[in-house]
Amino acid sequence: MDLLDEYTALQKYISTYKDPKAAEQAEGGNDEEEGGSTKKSWQFWKKDTSGPKDMTVPEDWLEADIKQGITNQQVEERRKKFGWNEIVTEKENLFLKFLGFFTGPVLYVMELAVLLAAGLRDWVDFGVIIGILLLNAFVGWYQEKQAADVVASLKGDIAMKAVVIRQGQEQDIKARELVPGDIVVIEEGQTVPSDCRLICDYDTPEDFAKYKEIREQHALNPENDPAGSEEKEGEDDDEEGVAHQGLPIVATDQSAITGESLAVDKYMGDMLYFTTGCKRGKCYAVVLTSAKYSFVGRTATLVQGAQDQGHFKAIMNNIGTSLLVLVMFFIVAAWIGGFYRHLGIATPEDSYNSLLYYVLILFIIGVPVGLPVVTTTTLAVGAAYLAKQQAIVQKLTAIESLAGVDILCSDKTGTLTANQLSIREPYVAEGEDVNWMMACAALASSHNIKSLDPIDKVTILTLKRYPKARDILKDDWKTEKFTPFDPVSKRITSICTLRGDRFTCAKGAPKAVLNLTECSQETADLFKDKATEFARRGFRSLGVAYQKNNEPWVLLGMLSMFDPPREDTAQTIIESQQLGVPVKMLTGDAIAIAKETCKMLALGTKVYNSHKLIGGGLSGSTQHDLVEKADGFAEVFPEHKYQVVEMLQQRGHLTAMTGDGVNDAPSLKKADCGIAVEGSSEAAQAAADIVFLAPGLSTIVFAIKTARQIFQRMKAYIQYRIALCLHLEIYLVTSMIIINETISAELIVFIALFADLATVAVAYDNAHSEQRPVEWQLPKIWVISVVLGIELALATWVVRGTLFLPNGGIVQRYGSIQHILFLEISLTENWLIFVTR
Repeated sequence: MDLLDEYTALQKYISTYKDPKAAEQAEGGNDEEEGGSTKKSWQFWKKDTSGPKDMTVPEDWLEADIKQGITNQQVEERRKKFGWNEIVTEKENLFLKFLGFFTGPVLYVMELAVLLAAGLRDWVDFGVIIGILLLNAFVGWYQEKQAADVVASLKGDIAMKAVVIRQGQEQDIKARELVPGDIVVIEEGQTVPSDCRLICDYDTPEDFAKYKEIREQHALNPENDPAGSEEKEGEDDDEEGVAHQGLPIVATDQSAITGESLAVDKYMGDMLYFTTGCKRGKCYAVVLTSAKYSFVGRTATLVQGAQDQGHFKAIMNNIGTSLLVLVMFFIVAAWIGGFYRHLGIATPEDSYNSLLYYVLILFIIGVPVGLPVVTTTTLAVGAAYLAKQQAIVQKLTAIESLAGVDILCSDKTGTLTANQLSIREPYVAEGEDVNWMMACAALASSHNIKSLDPIDKVTILTLKRYPKARDILKDDWKTEKFTPFDPVSKRITSICTLRGDRFTCAKGAPKAVLNLTECSQETADLFKDKATEFARRGFRSLGVAYQKNNEPWVLLGMLSMFDPPREDTAQTIIESQQLGVPVKMLTGDAIAIAKETCKMLALGTKVYNSHKLIGGGLSGSTQHDLVEKADGFAEVFPEHKYQVVEMLQQRGHLTAMTGDGVNDAPSLKKADCGIAVEGSSEAAQAAADIVFLAPGLSTIVFAIKTARQIFQRMKAYIQYRIALCLHLEIYLVTSMIIINETISAELIVFIALFADLATVAVAYDNAHSEQRPVEWQLPKIWVISVVLGIELALATWVVRGTLFLPNGGIVQRYGSIQHILFLEISLTENWLIFVTR
């Protein structure tokens, strides 16, 4: 093959390459076929009971011949028991979600006031309170529904496909149609359609007999953990941490499940996990179970168990309960004082001047009916603002939680890093040219752009930094033979010719490449030391060598590969730390890689593996101290991330978690604010409170600042509203008891119900952003509000006192006592908002 033609395509590929957005394949089709949920759409109170009652697959189901597969009749029988091969996310009932906005202490009191108003036939107050309740519910419900619709639109609408052997024929079907026991063909570029067990190489079906023999000897372990077959970082290339059957058949990308950035070799009998990508090879595999019982499906179950009422709701319930207790105190005081003093209001001639009617008034003024509306509107305005910055808020209360977050836990692969290998610090042997080495490495790569191996891809794309190497390849090269990675020789080789000379180029495991050459002992020792250094730093090394004609092999050097941080990550972490939010890294990668990434991002090097977290023999308190002080944890699985978040919360921290893979979903759900970054999986998006549409973490700094501004607005309004409630309660009750007088009911209701109209603008206020995590400090809020409420009540008494002067003083000439007091209260309540902000 003429390499010049190949190079023309490669040259264009290198120059025009852009990272594609991570497109998530839908885990099931859009067909409304039978076999899914058996629950009727109107039976919203029932849980979905479809699917298997027993997740255990009979062993004889997994013994189908790889050439024949199973029959259509067997497919139907197994589907009846196990359902479709998909993870069905239970849709949230919109009606029940709407009703959820009518719960909480403040709202309960408002609903009680509605009943009281109806009993008194006060239809004006009845209608106004009902209107406020509906407005609050609609604003919150619509905003969250809108966010859910945006996230739903991000999901792919193309169903995942699978190649299956049925009744002796290869068939292309939708992955959701697979059943346990199906024989599937998995090859490079495909997504694994379900949890499967690898049988044998596609090109050597005769190995099926060996597979069956091993099965009979019970040598396979179907519960093999996801990282079980991974070669440990930094170990010698010839050493394996796990006993395997034969040679590696395929390699899969498990980053979405375990967080590993490098592809994992899979051998006969190894597990292939649902939604992982096949990066190399082609094989037969048998489907072990349906998607809901896969590793990913079990993770989704863990997510459902992580339920929390939310920090903001807890704060609002606390304030509401305190106000309810306070208003009950004033109601009891009014009743006791009224009967004891035999006030006229206690024995009314009309219902509008009865104690019962004033109980309704005290309910309305004592519990801020506008509190839910204003806080929800403030959050909704903030959510709309964040949406313009590519941050979709799925749960409004997450904005308040984000304002108080004081620790950010982040996944590494795909979040802090780009989830793309890059070549760093190539080592060049003495006397050799780096450009010639890079050219030889490119020659020893596949030139099929459509299905490049990750290692070949990064080798070719790195030529952007080496224009002279690209010039070398523009010469009249011709490829005679290309040999892909061979697990025996552990290298890739390519035979090329240039103007009559024959060049054999190789790249692969450092030890394997070194064995080809006849270099000096000093050069070999230096090469080995460099390989050891790279391994210690978490780099994967590739040796490069070439042979010209029949001359001895020449060692050119070594390439070090690493998953680099995103360009904006380091700056984002610095800004986050300046905002008082330190970052902890949680990754499934080896500890050497984790430490190197932390060094590059200035995160610190207190990185521990999951054994230190779970099985280190530490006591409860010591373990919590370790988690607080650690800069990160490596070799972790979903349950480890979940535990880290939980421990930090137990120590009183408001914790945010960012991630993109299925492995992050449980901790995203558990965190006070879960954030799914750009390109995240469907499971991660469903579990998160906020979804970023822009790549990287740079949006989080803006989101934190915006959340803190929103917090300041809500805090100012709540202080204002509590002070106003106390103002009216104190004055009305004391005036009833002391001078047997009160402001007319209509004026009080007007003040109470419409006091919030002028303060809706608080949602758009230019509030400042704190440089440290904010918290409610409820005792401080109550002290300020009580002091302001008492001062306002005293001021109203001063105005009322002047009206006892001869002729009522100068004030009375301009209106009645009722209207003067109404004006005073109206003006002071509007000025009060400027004091609290």
